[in-house]
Amino acid sequence: MNEQIRVREVRVISPEGEQLGIFPTHEALRMAYERNMDLVEVAPQARPPVCRIMDYGKFKYEQAKRDREARKRQKIVDIKEVKMRPRIDQHDFEVKLRNARRFLEDGDKVKATIMFRGREIVHADLGRQVLERLARAVEDIATIERRPVVEGRNMTMVLAPRPQVVGAARAEARPAAGEGEGAAGPAGEESRAT
Repeated sequence: MNEQIRVREVRVISPEGEQLGIFPTHEALRMAYERNMDLVEVAPQARPPVCRIMDYGKFKYEQAKRDREARKRQKIVDIKEVKMRPRIDQHDFEVKLRNARRFLEDGDKVKATIMFRGREIVHADLGRQVLERLARAVEDIATIERRPVVEGRNMTMVLAPRPQVVGAARAEARPAAGEGEGAAGPAGEESRAT
């Protein structure tokens, strides 16, 4: 940029994007300074190198702004874990299932873990059956990303949410949240008035 450009001549592009031609570097710098702008090398590998006349500070600011917006829009997927035992009771299984469904609807992945104690590891098929039962119960909103695998004394399986279900769940949640706020507002005011 500017005086850091060490070649003898450069191809110059105006701020509007028009090619002005090939000029000696000192001449191109003079043209940039007349417009109160910078001469920035955009294609150093070309022969001669291509330089653009631009407001470099403004360019860097707008680029940082675009990067911030992109970071804001991206969804970070968390992995939530649901831990169970191979001989889990029906009610406890339903509680874990409800939690897994909620995590999946929020767009997070679920790592289902069966913890084996003592000699339970000999009956790993019981743990696999529990994980398969969980996968069948959420197959409408999730897909199996990683099949059940034994890792030490644990057996794990990873479930990922289906994109269309996550989008639909979020769309339904927005109007419901808006209605709840409106209904709670007047009731809250009345209770304060009494």
